[in-house]
Amino acid sequence: MRTASLTTITLIFFAANSLLTRGALGHALIDAPGFTIVRLATGALALAILLRISRARSAAPSAGSTPRDNGSWLSALWLAGYAVGFTLAYVRIGASVGALLLFGGVQVTMIGIGIARGERLRPVDWIALAFATSGLVSLTLPGATAPDVVGAALMIGAGACWGAYSIAGRDARDPLGATAGNFWRATILAVLALGWSAHPDAATPNGLALATVSGAVTSGVGYTIWYTVLPALGAWRAALFQLAVPVLTGLGAALILSEPLSGRLLAAAILVGIGVYLSTKRS
Repeated sequence: MRTASLTTITLIFFAANSLLTRGALGHALIDAPGFTIVRLATGALALAILLRISRARSAAPSAGSTPRDNGSWLSALWLAGYAVGFTLAYVRIGASVGALLLFGGVQVTMIGIGIARGERLRPVDWIALAFATSGLVSLTLPGATAPDVVGAALMIGAGACWGAYSIAGRDARDPLGATAGNFWRATILAVLALGWSAHPDAATPNGLALATVSGAVTSGVGYTIWYTVLPALGAWRAALFQLAVPVLTGLGAALILSEPLSGRLLAAAILVGIGVYLSTKRS
């Protein structure tokens, strides 16, 4: 129950990230490079504060020893790659379409790595993968309602980076410490990659607020919770569960951002939903 509850909270946070990012960029409240940098920097700051409080408590005489994990540059590279691609993609595509592309990329990456590491899938799992993949392909085929090609490519690349980051998180001994370390490193990488193109004068108070919430809460806290539950999930389950995020994002985008629910998107969501359902059925 604890794992299920924490996973549900994390998936809601993931959906919120798409809505916050698209809300800020779609209404030109802040530029994409600025949003990325503020998001990572505020996440790093919030996590540093939480980490300091946590380690101060663990140093008390009554507290047990806590393993230390300060993250790594490789994990930070995956995190920065995800954050940069994610934000730049949302300049070009809508929140619901972006979420579906993102977690399609996540699924392929995590399942591929899981299989390479020896995870074995049931026949029904392969059928589930076929449904989910067909949903992704149907969404990206050329047509009047197909998403922007560059935006789609950026988002799928962001999904691949997030999948690699999630796989790395399964070995984290200290989820909070690892996430905090990864965030400050990713902030440096994002500044080096995007700092030259940022336009501080384009940032509005509302844009900065949305980036801060995305960084400090739905990313910083959300990713820490995700690193906490990952050891209990196989790569396959973790990938499939995340495909619930596009459904949440699509509903939120329609209700909050007034984005249309196109027939192509609905069809893709149904195919992905069938895949998720089949993957969770017991043989």
